[in-house]
Amino acid sequence: MIEAVDLCKHYGSFAAVDQLSFSIKRGEVVAFLGPNGAGKSTTMKVLTGYLAPTSGIARLCGLDVVKDRVKAAANLGYLPENGPLYPEMTAREMLAFFGEARGLTGQRFRDRLDYVTNETDLSELLDKTLGKCSKGQKQRVGMAQVLLHDPEVLILDEPTTGLDPNQIRHVRDLVKKLGETRTILLSTHLFQEVDAMAGRVMLVNEGRLSFDGTPEEFKAKGNGQMDQAFHTLTTDV
Repeated sequence: MIEAVDLCKHYGSFAAVDQLSFSIKRGEVVAFLGPNGAGKSTTMKVLTGYLAPTSGIARLCGLDVVKDRVKAAANLGYLPENGPLYPEMTAREMLAFFGEARGLTGQRFRDRLDYVTNETDLSELLDKTLGKCSKGQKQRVGMAQVLLHDPEVLILDEPTTGLDPNQIRHVRDLVKKLGETRTILLSTHLFQEVDAMAGRVMLVNEGRLSFDGTPEEFKAKGNGQMDQAFHTLTTDV
C-alpha cells in the first residue's frame, strides 16, 4: 500500500533521503521515527507527491506518485504537522470545499460529513471560524479533512499535537480502528504514541533506514526503553 524503492532526495550535494527502501501492507499502523533533520518529513512529502524524488520510486496503492499523482492522491489522506487551514472559513465551509474538490456531492458528502464530525468530535466547531479555533481544535478539523474522502492510506505527521489528554485518547482509538482496514504511516516524537497505536516501528537517521521492526524489538535495542533505543540508533556515542 505504501512502497519506497531506492528513494533519494538531494538538495545540491546534501542527501536528505538516501537510498531508502521499505513497504507497508494494508492493515499496518507504522510509527515513523527519526531525529530532526533525519529525512522523515522529506520522505513523507515525497510519498504524498508534494516533492519529486531525485531518484527512486514511491508508490501508493501500487501507483507511482510521480507518474500517476492524481490517481495516487485519490487514495491518500495526508495530515501535515501544523497543516494550513483557511482562517476566514468555518470548519463546515472548509470541509465542503475539500469535499467538492474530492468529488463528494449530495448524500455521499452529507454521510461522510456526519462520519468525520462524529469521529473527530467536531459538532460544536462546525460553524466556528477557523481563525478563532485553538491549535487543538484546528488539528481536529485537519483530521476530519484527512478522513473525509475515506482514503485507503493515511500519512499523519504528529496527529496529536495540541490535543488535550481526552482528545489524544480519542485519536489513539480512532487510529487503531482505522488501522484495521487501512494503511497508516504515523510520524511522532512521542514514544507513548508508538506504544499506544503502532504495530511496527521504522526509524530513519541521516536519510537512511536504521531500524524496522516491532515496538518490542525496538525497545530491545535500548534495554527495554524506547528513548534509550532511539538514542542508541541515532548517535555515534
